[in-house]
Amino acid sequence: MTEIVKVDEKGRILIPKKLRQKTGVKEGSYVTIRADREVILVQPLKPIARKYFGAFRIAKWPEDLDEFIVEVVKKWWTPEAM
Repeated sequence: MTEIVKVDEKGRILIPKKLRQKTGVKEGSYVTIRADREVILVQPLKPIARKYFGAFRIAKWPEDLDEFIVEVVKKWWTPEAM
């Protein structure tokens, strides 16, 4: 699917709705932009959470997730764990 769009004075382009829908790009989504000679590639960046969705079962979420993560990392980095 190819579309022709105009670049505005600030170098911005509008991604047509059909292309956004096809690729899953929504407001607030992140994309990577790469240049290869005369080609500019815009590629959606998928959230890392999708990759691991359903991989782990949580019986009960901790009250303070940040504190929980710090404790888990400390356990992973102890000499006994390595």
